[in-house]
Amino acid sequence: DTYQPYSREGVTMSCLYVVEQGSKIKHIEGQFVLEVKGGEDRVIPDETLESISIFGNSVLTTQAIKACLEKDINVSFLSTKGKYFGRLLSNTSTNPDRLKAQVYLSDNAEECLKFGKIILKAKINNQAVLLRRYAKNSGIDINSHIKDLKIYEEHIEKGKDINKIMGYEGIAARTYFDALSRLIKPEFKFNGRNKRPPKDAFNAMISLGYSLVYNEIFSEIENRNLSPYISFIHKLKDRHPALASDLIEEWRAVLIDSTIMSLVQGNEITIEEFTKDEYSEAVFISDSAVKQIVRKIENKLRSQNNYLEYLNEPVSFRKAIWWQIKTLASCIENGDLSEYMPIRIR
Repeated sequence: DTYQPYSREGVTMSCLYVVEQGSKIKHIEGQFVLEVKGGEDRVIPDETLESISIFGNSVLTTQAIKACLEKDINVSFLSTKGKYFGRLLSNTSTNPDRLKAQVYLSDNAEECLKFGKIILKAKINNQAVLLRRYAKNSGIDINSHIKDLKIYEEHIEKGKDINKIMGYEGIAARTYFDALSRLIKPEFKFNGRNKRPPKDAFNAMISLGYSLVYNEIFSEIENRNLSPYISFIHKLKDRHPALASDLIEEWRAVLIDSTIMSLVQGNEITIEEFTKDEYSEAVFISDSAVKQIVRKIENKLRSQNNYLEYLNEPVSFRKAIWWQIKTLASCIENGDLSEYMPIRIR
């Protein structure tokens, strides 16, 4: 189990990741108590706990559930390998005017196209930067891949409808993952992006990472009184938080792909941590590796950056997500999604 403190406005806040199966989270006299089988209990004061992520089968007592609802502590439920199931939701405040504006803009093809271009161009830029970083001292030539990404970015800028630019983004993604597979250590090589289930170690790791960031974004969308289900880029589907899918695009390479590449290329994780099911061909991550990946991603979320052009000082990546969704809410209220400024790494 990973207990990760970080500072927010002078107060040390905590994110609790419950990975050990059979753990129990109780609430006693203003404190959350985590009981781990065969391990030492952890005690976390109410006022310092911001979120709980429960992987697999652990118990959140009724008293703890009530405390989380009363104190607006985000609780997420995931499988042992990181598949996101859902979250505990309290009666939150709403902003009907903002929701109406969101729905109105989602039906405005011109505004959706503007937003799509902004997000997808930033995504491709961030992918290209990551590739250049890892190609620099590798001796592997991926210049043609990077040139192609630039071409697809230009095609997106000239695109006339959302389906067209999503098509170019899909081609760019295939190019990007092909280049990434050439750069990664041989034992972790993979054949493109695959999921449900992931069929190689790299895809298993990034799927876990995407779930964690997806949850961060989902939570902040609701905190801003927006609907996670009303999107501007991705198609609306039943029970699909499409707006979260929109907003995660600019963060994939920045937060997750880069972190997993760092783990692999830095020899922090070995291929022996992964097993393959012979029938489904699904690849599973060991419990110890899940803890390691979660810890690494949480450290990334807490690290400082100055990539948001509209801020004058560095902020953590978690705070940057907060700022981005706050900015989106303002754009929606103003009725102009072209004001949105995505994160673009350099």
